Amino acid sequence: MATSAETSWGICGVTQRTPTVAEALLPQDCLYSVLERCAEDTKVRVIGAIRDVLVAQEQAEAVTDRLAAPATRIVTLTVTEKGYRFDPSTGRLRGDDPEVLADAGGRPPRTVIGQLVGGLEARRRRGSPSLTVLCCDNLPHNGDTLGRLVSNFCDLREGSPADDRLPSWISENVSFPNTMVDRIVPATTDDDRSDAALLLGLEDRGVVVTEPFSQWVIEDRFAGPRPAWERAGAMLVGDVAPYEEMKLRLLNGSHSALAYLGALAGFELIADAVCSPDFARFTRGFMDIEVTPTLTVPPGFDLVAYKDALMDRFADPALRHRTVQIAMDGSQKLPYRLLGTIASRLGTGHEPRRACLAVAGWMRFVTAGKSDRGAALPLEDPLAGRLRAVVAAASTPQAIVSALLSLREVFPADLADNPRFRALLTEALDALSRKGAAAAVASVGHETSA
Repeated sequence: MATSAETSWGICGVTQRTPTVAEALLPQDCLYSVLERCAEDTKVRVIGAIRDVLVAQEQAEAVTDRLAAPATRIVTLTVTEKGYRFDPSTGRLRGDDPEVLADAGGRPPRTVIGQLVGGLEARRRRGSPSLTVLCCDNLPHNGDTLGRLVSNFCDLREGSPADDRLPSWISENVSFPNTMVDRIVPATTDDDRSDAALLLGLEDRGVVVTEPFSQWVIEDRFAGPRPAWERAGAMLVGDVAPYEEMKLRLLNGSHSALAYLGALAGFELIADAVCSPDFARFTRGFMDIEVTPTLTVPPGFDLVAYKDALMDRFADPALRHRTVQIAMDGSQKLPYRLLGTIASRLGTGHEPRRACLAVAGWMRFVTAGKSDRGAALPLEDPLAGRLRAVVAAASTPQAIVSALLSLREVFPADLADNPRFRALLTEALDALSRKGAAAAVASVGHETSA
């Protein structure tokens, strides 16, 4: 807004699960600060783009009204992978999810997709103009995926007449561009709030902590007007897929590998893990040897510089990104962060041992419940009950691998049935169980071919 003089735009935030964000922002006129940290410096600036915050579980009608309002032209979503309640193996909405079914049955919606479809239906009835729905989460082809989930929900709604006009209205009036967002944002701590207060001279209960680096790539497919985001550094492109794949496999894949293996080795922070020479060697080998051959690099993009920057970002001690935070919701993340790389490399006759060790790290994390040093490792995952149930009777690495590979929500059948994949996972999990994560990482990290 500052660079374009288009000052009519503003954001209404909708918090999904708890009122915490609303309770922090509303008393301070929805102003908040961004604390930008790096090893050399800490900067702070106050953001004034948010004008209102709604609590979805308490203000369902208000959320629908806001979604349907003619002035609302863009809806962005940042609800993490599990917020979409879909099956990664099929890419479809979970038709057996009780919350999804309850929303489809006509209650005031509580799921993100239910809320969105309810708002679109109200928008159609009121004759509001076209809308852009912009997914900003780590899903492959995230806009296309979100559009498909919306269509799935429309099919599930009870009592919908055969000639229901909503799907065709959505097709004609709503766009779902694909996007890729890259910026590390660890959970805010009390120390962060104290540092912000010192820099601002006042208390901010809504501090957001991040790194200097940022990248936002958006498919230029809008249904109506939009802010001039390119003036703040966003890239408007015809095809997001190459950028998305690089980010998911290089940044997010490395992050998950560091999270599981680092947590098992006793590292609290991502920076602590990657500053270990063995973990740094392992991570760079994962990027160079296993991920890079699977990528389609956009013309003119400096991939080596990007990977160098990733290693620097991971190692930044100013970003206190906890390994157990990244380890949350692994069943929703693995298919996009690691399994795509594994399938691609196996398909060309290679053995992605680092990626398989990372997946085995998740399996060890799920089953052991504690680090190699005895610290408790919490299992926070939407499939936590199922994960515990399928491994309850498994006592050997081979049995654990077989049990977890049976989860079609995580592992597609063609990959789960691949004998080489099973063997690599069993070998890796055995090494983690016998030697510990640090020794297993050091061993595979010294290999020079995939």
